[in-house]
Amino acid sequence: MHEPFISTGHGELAKIGVVVSHGFTGSPESMRPWAENLAKQGFSVNMPLLPGHGTSWEQLSRTPWQQWYAGAEAAYFELSSRCEQVFVAGLSMGGALALRLAEHHPVAGLALVNPALTAADPRAKLAGIMRYFVKSVPAIGNDIIKPGMDEHAYSRTPVAAVHQLNQLFKDTTKHLDRVKAPTILFRSTVDHVVPDSSVTAIQNGVSSKDLRLVQLSHSYHVATLDHDAPTIFAESAAFFREIAGV
Repeated sequence: MHEPFISTGHGELAKIGVVVSHGFTGSPESMRPWAENLAKQGFSVNMPLLPGHGTSWEQLSRTPWQQWYAGAEAAYFELSSRCEQVFVAGLSMGGALALRLAEHHPVAGLALVNPALTAADPRAKLAGIMRYFVKSVPAIGNDIIKPGMDEHAYSRTPVAAVHQLNQLFKDTTKHLDRVKAPTILFRSTVDHVVPDSSVTAIQNGVSSKDLRLVQLSHSYHVATLDHDAPTIFAESAAFFREIAGV
């Protein structure tokens, strides 16, 4: 259920790698259909289970954000060892990790789905203080319109981890001008988890000369499992092919 996914690719696309990163308190299940779709087309794919995830929210509460990033970075290094170009696809916090990778490494391009650099819940800003008094708050997972879909996120959100998330957001936002890679950003018109301020921060902060925005009108936050998933899959693959020149 929480297993990572790796594909060696095939054909002319095997030399093109894609790191696929899930979001905060989530699991690879939120991204598995996308990862498998890319692999079926021939792309080399590495979708890690980020540290602190796929176990318990208590474990996540003890995991610093640097370990989440290290998990995504290890996937990037693995693909870089066998691919000519490496793209990064991320959902929510996975979008923040993707942006940070592009700040520090020669990423070929980014595909971001409702990327998070801010949080909709105003309490998130107080997590640094709240963590001393409150261990967890209600879950943020499964913000999905489509019936029967489950991203297998934690049943509770650890406040200490929200504080770590804030630190990741702060660190990533501070260096957005280093992001020069072509970027396609998929944004749900209704998202109960990540506010529009995240998209605004990216649009105003990155140095990418090629920044495309695709609106998703039939999905909530976890759009990779929602009605607009086919649009994400098709347009991201076309984007990767175009930028890679394949």
